[in-house]
Amino acid sequence: MRTVIVGASTGLGRCIGVGLARRGAQVALLARRKDLLDDAAAEAGSGTLAITCDVTDADACARAVEEAVAGLGGIDAVVYSTGVGILRRIEDIDAETWMRAFGTNVVGASLFTAAALPHLRESRGAIAYLSSVSASESAPWPGLGAYTVTKAALDKLVEAWRVEHPQVGFTRVVVGDCGGGEGIGQSQFTAEWDQELAGEMVTLWLERRLLSGALMDIEHLIGMIDAVLRCGASASVPSISVTPRRPD
Repeated sequence: MRTVIVGASTGLGRCIGVGLARRGAQVALLARRKDLLDDAAAEAGSGTLAITCDVTDADACARAVEEAVAGLGGIDAVVYSTGVGILRRIEDIDAETWMRAFGTNVVGASLFTAAALPHLRESRGAIAYLSSVSASESAPWPGLGAYTVTKAALDKLVEAWRVEHPQVGFTRVVVGDCGGGEGIGQSQFTAEWDQELAGEMVTLWLERRLLSGALMDIEHLIGMIDAVLRCGASASVPSISVTPRRPD
């Protein structure tokens, strides 16, 4: 399975890329930072490609796709794991921040899909997009308005692509609280958060039972994504949810 992972330098994307490679996929890892990609590719194993790509730039997406095709011999599957998670009270989200969130979480997803589409149509392949429980399975989380709104828009984007291109498998992967890898393999989702505000918001999330109180094993998420992508042309999987079981 010739697979492209977008957003593969850190966090879930990196774990998924390395995990799929270890399960036998031929993998191209894409993100903006080449040094982190090279490290992830070394972890994934021989033959893994490291390709720089800014998803908000259509030309960069096209170049990255062509480099992946040249290295892999085609594309059977894509995982779009890139996501900007901004913590801010909704009244404090300025235009620049909204544009940044939409640019990566929605517009970038569509630009990259458009670039990969001819190759996915040729292979009758599949593309999976990481979404969030906050966009579809719970009330919006206080402080994560920009993230929640853009992930909800991503969910509709996936449906729009599926309607116009039914020969490709488009899957929304709703992800709950998940334990990642070690070091840089850990999620960088909270790296830019204001810690004082984060403390306030976490208290609210716990009070409202938005946090499950448990983490699922990253290997379970990787296994589900692997299964969805390997369906390829034989089955359509519009949506899956992978969340931890609550301890109570």
